[in-house]
Amino acid sequence: VQLQASGGGLVQAGGSLRLSCAASGRTFKTNVMGWFRQAPGKGREIVAGIGWTGGNIYYPDSVRGRFIISRDNAKNTVFLEMNKLAPEDTAVYYCAARVGRPDIATSAGQYNYWGQGTLVTVSS
Repeated sequence: VQLQASGGGLVQAGGSLRLSCAASGRTFKTNVMGWFRQAPGKGREIVAGIGWTGGNIYYPDSVRGRFIISRDNAKNTVFLEMNKLAPEDTAVYYCAARVGRPDIATSAGQYNYWGQGTLVTVSS
């Protein structure tokens, strides 16, 4: 599986961005997909996860109510809509695929494939 993330950029606080992650490979629709972020000097943390059918979704408290994850299995793409962005959301955002398991893992180490990352900068 190869993942290509896009959509990052510079946005003012309170604004919105939509990230996309295009995946190659026939198994996309059976992969749990996650979005993670890593700020300078910090570890990689999950911001959203979505199960195979899109019916199972996870958000940590830090983004719940502001971020929305979705997927289009016909287009092998997963999205992250980010609203009400704040400076603390500034980070490199990565999409990731978890192969062969139906549960959404929250640890980066439980994902098998990673995109290259896209930088999101939120100015105050």
